[in-house]
Amino acid sequence: MSPISIAVAPPVSGPLGADAEKRRTRLEMLVLLLLILPVMLKSGYGVTVLTEVMVFAIAAMSLDLLLGYTGLASFGHAMFFGMGAYAAGLLGVHYPALLPFTLAAAALVGAVAACGTAYLVLRSAGIYFIFLTLALSQMIFAVAFKWKWLTGGDDGLPGVPRPSFGPLDRYFSADDNTVFYVLTLVVFVLSYLALKRITNSPFGSVLIGIRENRSRMEALGYDTRAYMIAAFAIAGLFAGVAGGLFAHQFRLVSPEQLHWQASAILLVMVVLGGSGSLIGPVIGSLLIILLQNVVSSYTQRWPSIMAVSFIIVVLYARGGIWGFISKLGQSRGEK
Repeated sequence: MSPISIAVAPPVSGPLGADAEKRRTRLEMLVLLLLILPVMLKSGYGVTVLTEVMVFAIAAMSLDLLLGYTGLASFGHAMFFGMGAYAAGLLGVHYPALLPFTLAAAALVGAVAACGTAYLVLRSAGIYFIFLTLALSQMIFAVAFKWKWLTGGDDGLPGVPRPSFGPLDRYFSADDNTVFYVLTLVVFVLSYLALKRITNSPFGSVLIGIRENRSRMEALGYDTRAYMIAAFAIAGLFAGVAGGLFAHQFRLVSPEQLHWQASAILLVMVVLGGSGSLIGPVIGSLLIILLQNVVSSYTQRWPSIMAVSFIIVVLYARGGIWGFISKLGQSRGEK
Protein backbone atom coordinates (compact mmCIF):
# COMPACT_ATOMS: atom_id res chain seq x y z
CA MET A 1 0.00 0.00 0.00
CA SER A 2 1.42 3.38 -0.99
CA PRO A 3 1.81 6.30 1.45
CA ILE A 4 -0.82 8.25 -0.42
CA SER A 5 -3.38 5.46 -0.13
CA ILE A 6 -2.78 5.39 3.62
CA ALA A 7 -3.23 9.14 4.00
CA VAL A 8 -6.30 9.49 1.84
CA ALA A 9 -9.57 8.12 3.05
CA PRO A 10 -12.08 7.10 0.39
CA PRO A 11 -14.12 10.13 -0.72
CA VAL A 12 -17.42 10.41 1.00
CA SER A 13 -20.41 11.15 -1.14
CA GLY A 14 -22.94 9.56 1.19
CA PRO A 15 -25.78 7.27 0.10
CA LEU A 16 -27.14 7.92 -3.35
CA GLY A 17 -30.50 9.53 -3.92
CA ALA A 18 -32.58 12.39 -2.60
CA ASP A 19 -32.28 11.37 1.07
CA ALA A 20 -28.49 11.69 0.96
CA GLU A 21 -28.71 15.12 -0.64
CA LYS A 22 -31.23 16.23 1.97
CA ARG A 23 -28.97 15.07 4.77
CA ARG A 24 -26.01 16.89 3.23
CA THR A 25 -28.08 20.07 2.86
CA ARG A 26 -29.24 19.87 6.48
CA LEU A 27 -25.67 19.45 7.68
CA GLU A 28 -24.51 22.38 5.55
CA MET A 29 -27.24 24.53 7.07
CA LEU A 30 -26.25 23.38 10.57
CA VAL A 31 -22.61 24.28 9.99
CA LEU A 32 -23.63 27.67 8.57
CA LEU A 33 -25.82 28.25 11.65
CA LEU A 34 -22.86 27.50 13.91
CA LEU A 35 -20.81 30.02 11.97
CA ILE A 36 -23.35 32.83 12.31
CA LEU A 37 -24.37 31.99 15.90
CA PRO A 38 -21.73 34.20 17.59
CA VAL A 39 -23.08 37.28 15.81
CA MET A 40 -26.64 36.37 16.80
CA LEU A 41 -25.55 35.95 20.43
CA LYS A 42 -23.22 38.96 20.27
CA SER A 43 -20.28 36.95 21.55
CA GLY A 44 -17.01 38.80 20.93
CA TYR A 45 -14.81 35.80 21.69
CA GLY A 46 -17.05 33.54 19.61
CA VAL A 47 -16.75 35.93 16.68
CA THR A 48 -12.95 35.79 16.85
CA VAL A 49 -12.78 31.99 17.14
CA LEU A 50 -15.33 31.30 14.40
CA THR A 51 -13.56 33.76 12.10
CA GLU A 52 -10.41 31.68 12.55
CA VAL A 53 -12.41 28.51 11.89
CA MET A 54 -13.63 29.86 8.55
CA VAL A 55 -10.15 31.01 7.54
CA PHE A 56 -8.69 27.55 8.10
CA ALA A 57 -11.78 25.89 6.63
CA ILE A 58 -11.09 27.65 3.32
CA ALA A 59 -7.46 26.44 3.43
CA ALA A 60 -8.53 22.89 4.35
CA MET A 61 -11.13 22.77 1.56
CA SER A 62 -8.48 23.87 -0.93
CA LEU A 63 -6.21 21.04 0.26
CA ASP A 64 -9.12 18.61 -0.05
CA LEU A 65 -9.27 19.39 -3.76
CA LEU A 66 -5.80 17.83 -4.00
CA LEU A 67 -6.04 15.17 -1.32
CA GLY A 68 -9.61 13.97 -1.55
CA TYR A 69 -10.41 14.52 -5.22
CA THR A 70 -7.05 14.15 -6.95
CA GLY A 71 -5.28 11.82 -4.52
CA LEU A 72 -2.26 14.11 -4.01
CA ALA A 73 -1.08 14.13 -0.39
CA SER A 74 0.81 17.41 -0.25
CA PHE A 75 2.91 18.25 2.80
CA GLY A 76 3.60 21.73 1.47
CA HIS A 77 0.15 23.27 1.21
CA ALA A 78 0.92 25.80 3.93
CA MET A 79 3.42 27.28 1.48
CA PHE A 80 0.54 28.74 -0.57
CA PHE A 81 -1.29 29.80 2.58
CA GLY A 82 1.78 31.56 3.95
CA MET A 83 2.74 33.20 0.67
CA GLY A 84 -0.79 34.54 0.35
CA ALA A 85 -0.56 35.87 3.89
CA TYR A 86 2.74 37.64 3.14
CA ALA A 87 1.37 39.06 -0.11
CA ALA A 88 -1.61 40.60 1.67
CA GLY A 89 0.51 41.68 4.62
CA LEU A 90 3.26 43.36 2.61
CA LEU A 91 0.76 45.19 0.41
CA GLY A 92 -1.23 46.32 3.42
CA VAL A 93 1.83 47.54 5.35
CA HIS A 94 3.69 49.27 2.51
CA TYR A 95 0.87 50.24 0.10
CA PRO A 96 -2.26 51.11 2.13
CA ALA A 97 -3.98 52.42 -1.01
CA LEU A 98 -4.10 48.82 -2.30
CA LEU A 99 -5.95 47.43 0.74
CA PRO A 100 -9.15 46.77 -1.27
CA PHE A 101 -7.13 44.41 -3.49
CA THR A 102 -5.03 42.51 -0.94
CA LEU A 103 -7.15 39.35 -1.05
CA ALA A 104 -7.01 39.32 -4.84
CA ALA A 105 -3.22 39.67 -4.65
CA ALA A 106 -3.04 36.85 -2.11
CA ALA A 107 -5.13 34.63 -4.39
CA LEU A 108 -2.91 35.43 -7.39
CA VAL A 109 0.32 34.73 -5.49
CA GLY A 110 -1.08 31.45 -4.15
CA ALA A 111 -2.18 30.32 -7.62
CA VAL A 112 1.12 31.22 -9.29
CA ALA A 113 3.15 29.54 -6.54
CA ALA A 114 0.98 26.44 -6.83
CA CYS A 115 1.48 26.28 -10.60
CA GLY A 116 5.25 26.47 -10.18
CA THR A 117 5.17 23.85 -7.45
CA ALA A 118 3.00 21.52 -9.52
CA TYR A 119 5.36 21.80 -12.48
CA LEU A 120 8.19 20.53 -10.27
CA VAL A 121 6.56 17.97 -7.98
CA LEU A 122 4.29 16.25 -10.52
CA ARG A 123 7.37 14.72 -12.10
CA SER A 124 7.37 12.34 -9.13
CA ALA A 125 4.83 10.13 -7.38
CA GLY A 126 4.23 8.38 -4.07
CA ILE A 127 6.67 9.05 -1.26
CA TYR A 128 8.90 11.12 -3.57
CA PHE A 129 6.00 13.48 -4.27
CA ILE A 130 5.44 13.92 -0.53
CA PHE A 131 9.12 14.61 0.11
CA LEU A 132 9.32 17.12 -2.73
CA THR A 133 6.35 19.13 -1.46
CA LEU A 134 7.85 19.02 2.03
CA ALA A 135 11.27 20.14 0.77
CA LEU A 136 9.88 23.02 -1.28
CA SER A 137 7.79 24.20 1.64
CA GLN A 138 10.78 24.18 3.98
CA MET A 139 12.86 26.02 1.39
CA ILE A 140 10.32 28.85 1.24
CA PHE A 141 10.14 28.79 5.05
CA ALA A 142 13.92 29.24 5.21
CA VAL A 143 13.76 32.15 2.75
CA ALA A 144 11.08 33.89 4.82
CA PHE A 145 13.12 33.28 7.98
CA LYS A 146 16.36 34.66 6.50
CA TRP A 147 15.01 37.63 4.51
CA LYS A 148 14.41 39.76 7.55
CA TRP A 149 14.53 42.95 5.47
CA LEU A 150 11.37 41.83 3.68
CA THR A 151 9.47 39.44 5.95
CA GLY A 152 10.68 40.50 9.39
CA GLY A 153 12.31 37.10 9.90
CA ASP A 154 11.45 35.33 13.13
CA ASP A 155 9.89 38.57 14.43
CA GLY A 156 7.30 38.35 11.71
CA LEU A 157 5.55 41.14 9.84
CA PRO A 158 3.47 43.13 12.38
CA GLY A 159 0.98 45.90 11.87
CA VAL A 160 -0.96 44.38 8.99
CA PRO A 161 -4.10 46.54 8.61
CA ARG A 162 -7.55 45.19 8.00
CA PRO A 163 -8.83 45.29 4.39
CA SER A 164 -10.56 48.39 3.11
CA PHE A 165 -13.99 48.77 1.53
CA GLY A 166 -13.01 51.95 -0.27
CA PRO A 167 -15.76 54.61 -0.18
CA LEU A 168 -17.85 52.34 2.07
CA ASP A 169 -15.38 52.72 4.94
CA ARG A 170 -17.38 55.73 6.15
CA TYR A 171 -20.29 53.39 6.95
CA PHE A 172 -18.48 50.37 8.37
CA SER A 173 -14.89 49.35 8.95
CA ALA A 174 -13.18 45.96 8.95
CA ASP A 175 -11.39 47.07 12.13
CA ASP A 176 -14.63 46.04 13.82
CA ASN A 177 -14.29 42.30 14.51
CA THR A 178 -17.95 41.69 13.69
CA VAL A 179 -17.61 43.39 10.30
CA PHE A 180 -14.48 41.38 9.53
CA TYR A 181 -16.32 38.25 10.65
CA VAL A 182 -19.12 38.96 8.16
CA LEU A 183 -16.54 39.60 5.41
CA THR A 184 -14.85 36.28 6.20
CA LEU A 185 -18.22 34.52 6.24
CA VAL A 186 -19.03 35.88 2.77
CA VAL A 187 -15.64 34.77 1.42
CA PHE A 188 -16.07 31.37 3.06
CA VAL A 189 -19.52 30.78 1.58
CA LEU A 190 -18.40 31.91 -1.88
CA SER A 191 -15.32 29.67 -1.64
CA TYR A 192 -17.39 26.67 -0.60
CA LEU A 193 -19.91 27.19 -3.39
CA ALA A 194 -17.15 27.69 -5.96
CA LEU A 195 -15.27 24.56 -4.90
CA LYS A 196 -18.51 22.58 -4.78
CA ARG A 197 -19.32 23.71 -8.31
CA ILE A 198 -15.83 22.71 -9.44
CA THR A 199 -15.92 19.27 -7.83
CA ASN A 200 -19.41 18.55 -9.20
CA SER A 201 -18.37 19.58 -12.71
CA PRO A 202 -16.86 17.37 -15.44
CA PHE A 203 -13.49 18.76 -14.35
CA GLY A 204 -14.06 17.30 -10.88
CA SER A 205 -15.07 13.96 -12.39
CA VAL A 206 -11.79 13.84 -14.32
CA LEU A 207 -9.86 14.54 -11.12
CA ILE A 208 -11.62 11.65 -9.41
CA GLY A 209 -10.83 9.47 -12.41
CA ILE A 210 -7.16 10.44 -12.14
CA ARG A 211 -7.18 9.56 -8.46
CA GLU A 212 -8.74 6.18 -9.11
CA ASN A 213 -6.68 5.18 -12.16
CA ARG A 214 -4.40 7.70 -13.81
CA SER A 215 -3.20 5.27 -16.48
CA ARG A 216 -6.76 4.58 -17.57
CA MET A 217 -7.53 8.30 -17.90
CA GLU A 218 -4.41 8.78 -20.01
CA ALA A 219 -5.47 5.87 -22.19
CA LEU A 220 -8.81 7.65 -22.71
CA GLY A 221 -6.93 10.67 -24.04
CA TYR A 222 -6.92 12.99 -21.02
CA ASP A 223 -3.85 15.12 -20.33
CA THR A 224 -3.71 14.14 -16.66
CA ARG A 225 -0.70 16.34 -15.91
CA ALA A 226 -2.54 19.44 -17.15
CA TYR A 227 -5.57 18.57 -15.02
CA MET A 228 -3.41 18.09 -11.93
CA ILE A 229 -1.60 21.39 -12.52
CA ALA A 230 -5.00 23.08 -12.82
CA ALA A 231 -6.10 21.44 -9.57
CA PHE A 232 -2.94 22.72 -7.89
CA ALA A 233 -3.58 26.24 -9.21
CA ILE A 234 -7.17 26.28 -7.95
CA ALA A 235 -6.12 24.89 -4.57
CA GLY A 236 -3.31 27.44 -4.31
CA LEU A 237 -5.69 30.27 -5.18
CA PHE A 238 -8.08 29.46 -2.32
CA ALA A 239 -5.22 28.75 0.08
CA GLY A 240 -3.83 32.19 -0.78
CA VAL A 241 -7.19 33.80 -0.03
CA ALA A 242 -7.26 32.02 3.33
CA GLY A 243 -3.73 33.25 4.05
CA GLY A 244 -4.72 36.81 3.21
CA LEU A 245 -7.66 36.62 5.60
CA PHE A 246 -5.36 35.19 8.28
CA ALA A 247 -2.93 38.11 7.90
CA HIS A 248 -5.74 40.65 8.21
CA GLN A 249 -7.39 38.90 11.14
CA PHE A 250 -4.29 38.56 13.33
CA ARG A 251 -2.53 41.63 11.87
CA LEU A 252 0.69 39.61 11.81
CA VAL A 253 2.42 37.20 9.45
CA SER A 254 5.35 35.02 10.47
CA PRO A 255 7.36 32.18 8.88
CA GLU A 256 5.35 29.76 11.02
CA GLN A 257 2.54 30.04 8.48
CA LEU A 258 4.93 28.48 5.91
CA HIS A 259 6.27 25.65 8.08
CA TRP A 260 5.53 22.00 7.31
CA GLN A 261 3.76 21.69 10.67
CA ALA A 262 1.12 24.12 9.39
CA SER A 263 0.65 21.81 6.40
CA ALA A 264 0.34 18.86 8.78
CA ILE A 265 -2.43 20.63 10.70
CA LEU A 266 -4.32 21.21 7.45
CA LEU A 267 -3.94 17.53 6.55
CA VAL A 268 -5.29 16.54 9.97
CA MET A 269 -8.29 18.82 9.44
CA VAL A 270 -9.07 17.21 6.09
CA VAL A 271 -8.61 13.59 7.17
CA LEU A 272 -10.33 14.07 10.53
CA GLY A 273 -13.38 15.72 8.99
CA GLY A 274 -13.51 13.50 5.91
CA SER A 275 -11.61 13.94 2.67
CA GLY A 276 -13.37 14.13 -0.66
CA SER A 277 -16.44 15.86 0.74
CA LEU A 278 -15.62 19.60 1.22
CA ILE A 279 -17.98 19.68 4.21
CA GLY A 280 -15.60 17.29 5.99
CA PRO A 281 -12.65 19.76 6.07
CA VAL A 282 -15.01 22.40 7.48
CA ILE A 283 -15.96 20.01 10.31
CA GLY A 284 -12.31 19.16 10.86
CA SER A 285 -11.35 22.83 11.01
CA LEU A 286 -14.14 23.53 13.48
CA LEU A 287 -12.99 20.69 15.73
CA ILE A 288 -9.27 21.52 15.64
CA ILE A 289 -9.70 25.26 16.21
CA LEU A 290 -12.15 24.65 19.06
CA LEU A 291 -9.65 22.25 20.63
CA GLN A 292 -6.91 24.86 20.32
CA ASN A 293 -8.94 27.82 21.60
CA VAL A 294 -11.59 26.40 23.91
CA VAL A 295 -10.35 23.08 25.28
CA SER A 296 -6.85 24.50 25.80
CA SER A 297 -8.33 26.98 28.30
CA TYR A 298 -9.31 24.02 30.51
CA THR A 299 -6.37 21.67 29.98
CA GLN A 300 -2.90 21.83 28.49
CA ARG A 301 -3.35 18.28 27.17
CA TRP A 302 -5.46 19.34 24.20
CA PRO A 303 -2.83 18.08 21.68
CA SER A 304 -3.23 14.62 23.25
CA ILE A 305 -6.99 14.86 22.81
CA MET A 306 -6.50 15.82 19.16
CA ALA A 307 -4.04 12.95 18.63
CA VAL A 308 -6.41 10.40 20.17
CA SER A 309 -9.29 11.72 18.07
CA PHE A 310 -7.20 11.43 14.93
CA ILE A 311 -6.12 7.86 15.75
CA ILE A 312 -9.72 6.80 16.38
CA VAL A 313 -10.88 8.29 13.08
CA VAL A 314 -8.04 6.68 11.09
CA LEU A 315 -8.64 3.26 12.68
CA TYR A 316 -12.43 3.13 12.85
CA ALA A 317 -13.81 5.81 10.51
CA ARG A 318 -11.71 5.93 7.37
CA GLY A 319 -14.18 8.36 5.86
CA GLY A 320 -13.69 10.83 8.72
CA ILE A 321 -16.41 12.39 10.85
CA TRP A 322 -18.53 13.26 7.82
CA GLY A 323 -18.17 9.70 6.54
CA PHE A 324 -19.36 8.35 9.89
CA ILE A 325 -22.36 10.70 9.85
CA SER A 326 -23.21 9.65 6.28
CA LYS A 327 -23.00 5.93 7.10
CA LEU A 328 -25.07 6.45 10.23
CA GLY A 329 -27.73 8.26 8.23
CA GLN A 330 -27.66 5.52 5.59
CA SER A 331 -28.10 2.74 8.15
CA ARG A 332 -31.04 4.55 9.73
CA GLY A 333 -32.60 5.11 6.34
CA GLU A 334 -32.42 1.40 5.56
CA LYS A 335 -34.26 0.44 8.73
